[in-house]
Amino acid sequence: MKSPRWINGLALLFSFVCLTTATQADPVRLFAAASLQGPLDTVVQDWDTASTVSYGGSGTIARQISLGAPADAVILANPTWSQWLVENGHAQGPVRALLSNRLVIISPLGGATFEQIDAATLRAALDGRLAMGQHMSVPAGIYAKAWLSHIDAWDTLRPHLAETENVRAALALVARGEAPLGIVYASDAQASAQVSVAYVIPDDQHPQILYTGLALTPNGAAFLDHLATHTAPFTAAGFVALP
Repeated sequence: MKSPRWINGLALLFSFVCLTTATQADPVRLFAAASLQGPLDTVVQDWDTASTVSYGGSGTIARQISLGAPADAVILANPTWSQWLVENGHAQGPVRALLSNRLVIISPLGGATFEQIDAATLRAALDGRLAMGQHMSVPAGIYAKAWLSHIDAWDTLRPHLAETENVRAALALVARGEAPLGIVYASDAQASAQVSVAYVIPDDQHPQILYTGLALTPNGAAFLDHLATHTAPFTAAGFVALP
């Protein structure tokens, strides 16, 4: 005896819903920029507690993916590295813009603040080295170099830099008092109780900070869809939502 069409249709719909739910619940393997640690952990835990995130510098992550590191998605702090993965055949794209941020100068807690900054002011304030990400590979360092060049301070300060493999390492140098000043993201400064914001760098003095995602599997694409609609943990942590 044949089942009525509406029963068959209902069964098909039920199967589709179950399949979709199962797909969304699958654990994801993510590689992500170190500055995302904290709010991204929250979103990942909400997705599936068995998911894993490997954090590091965006350039390091891009090279790991190019060498075959297993991942469902990558989230990097600069579109340049995402485009590099696509152009070299390590990912198909599209490159998805997810979040933004701001650059700030930090000092150890209770340190000096600045109303305005130029090359002379910054050099005079440095009793030690300026901590920042590596200017060739770490996005925060790339943005920092662009800003230092904008204020004609790059050549003066380059011999006085402490360049790190990711932005959280630069944050740690200042938090421990091993560097008197550092350039990090606003979200990094907010994540540490051991530093103060000494100066907020104007957005128009460096390229736009843009976190981009690349899905390497269908499950990774589903997670990036989920992240795009769950940005509240990021904005609460000092990131900037895209319009």
